[in-house]
Amino acid sequence: MTQYQPIAAAAAATEWWRGAVIYQIYPRSFADSNGDGIGDLPGITARLDHVASLGVDAIWLSPFFTSPMKDFGYDIADYCDVDPIFGTLTDFDRLLDRAHALGLKVIIDQVYSHTSDRHAWFQESRSSRGNAKADWYVWADPKPDGSPPSNWQSVFHGPSWTWDGRRGQYYLHNFLPSQPDLNIHNPDVQEAILDTARFWLDRGVDGFRLDAINFSMHDPSLRDNPPVAPGAGPRRRPFDYQHHYYNQSHPDIPTFLARIRRLLDSHGGRFTVAEVGGEQADREMKLFTEGFDRLNSAYGFNFLYADALSPELVRHTIDLWPGAPGEGWPSWAFSNHDAPRHVSRWAAPAERKACAALSMLLLMALRGNVFLYQGEELGLPQADVPFELLQDPEAIANWPNTHGRDGARTPIPWAADAPHAGFSPARPWLPVDPEHVPLAVDRQEEDPDSTLNLTRRLVALRRREEALRCGIIRPLDLAAPLLAFERGDGPDRLLCLFNLGRAPADWRLPEGWTVIEAVGGEATGGSVPPLAGLIARRSA
Repeated sequence: MTQYQPIAAAAAATEWWRGAVIYQIYPRSFADSNGDGIGDLPGITARLDHVASLGVDAIWLSPFFTSPMKDFGYDIADYCDVDPIFGTLTDFDRLLDRAHALGLKVIIDQVYSHTSDRHAWFQESRSSRGNAKADWYVWADPKPDGSPPSNWQSVFHGPSWTWDGRRGQYYLHNFLPSQPDLNIHNPDVQEAILDTARFWLDRGVDGFRLDAINFSMHDPSLRDNPPVAPGAGPRRRPFDYQHHYYNQSHPDIPTFLARIRRLLDSHGGRFTVAEVGGEQADREMKLFTEGFDRLNSAYGFNFLYADALSPELVRHTIDLWPGAPGEGWPSWAFSNHDAPRHVSRWAAPAERKACAALSMLLLMALRGNVFLYQGEELGLPQADVPFELLQDPEAIANWPNTHGRDGARTPIPWAADAPHAGFSPARPWLPVDPEHVPLAVDRQEEDPDSTLNLTRRLVALRRREEALRCGIIRPLDLAAPLLAFERGDGPDRLLCLFNLGRAPADWRLPEGWTVIEAVGGEATGGSVPPLAGLIARRSA
């Protein structure tokens, strides 16, 4: 039987991030201050009161750095400056100051696995085989027949190698051809990366989310990846046809992460969370966070691409992190800028508000850090973006097998009766879905039963209850569709119960417990309503 261990009370008290609720902001789609149809840093600053009103601990900003925007900021051309479409470094400083004044920590994305092909480092690297940065990226000669050095496939397109005539070699890109992979095996590259981290730490940021960090080191011998057996899973892209053992996940990655951790520890109270996806994610999340010299947390994909929310999924995820000595600390999200919004994955249209309430209660009850994606507090469904308006290179390249990420990235609706729902006076870079307009912030502010006001209540509950924020989690044995677990130890422990089904389920609150929060209706008469949940405390 899995044993669930408590964390040290002293550690929980001094680590602001442990159990925190972190709100993700995708800057292009949050708020437009200058009327060009694209969200920006001053727009975020102007709307931070809304974020603070949720009661969250921190914000995470997706990339706002100088970029040609081939992958909307995840292709960085200058790590230490702000792209003009988002504003200036002065605008960032004002945002940081305002967030701190509101009691919000600020976490920013850092992309260390690759840069844009417009980055000065790559421009120098590709110029010859003998320049000072010749080995800063992953270059390799062709096979004798001129074909790429290995069979590796990129996430977005076909082969992850592109020929460069200037050097007469191929360069590696795990994502777009315009996103060449850095050679993090090179100590000089590691030093340059750490210098960019120092730039932002000295500016006052409170932590980093490390994007695609398991892609940051490759197998230098360039061994071919083995194929996935037919029928082992869906094959929507060439990437899905192989096991990704050698283009990523190199065993030296934790040593690099330890260097990052030492740097952040030297600045005191900073936080690191890794984005870790893929078939080895469960192992790598734990590897990258184990002990006290690696990252603070890892951001799991267990829920982000799940087609359904089931007790089995939640129990399996809980069991992965029992709190063993030396184990790291997980972070969870149900939606983000890369995944379809969860209320559309997990519920039919008529059930979406109930699903939003139930999933918010569940998310706030999980052990680990909680990431809320902008619009999740409104219960936004996945937007419908027609093909001719798509911006996402993944969606365009793989249409119609995948609809890509644009449907999760459409603008936030602030005011139902304003042009473009108050996001911008100009036509936004992605359209506002008409289904989002009735869910606008101003409409939900006035409705005490809205998803927005429920979110505020549930975030406050998590902040108030130490058992939810930092306590152990202990699954209880109930038959599906019921899910139950206890949080915390001793007399202050809480009972969390969820009916994930579409029909009432037999269950009665045990004697000696009092409900302190419920969604979806009361559990009375020996049954729990469908899509309902509760949290109860032992009576005094």
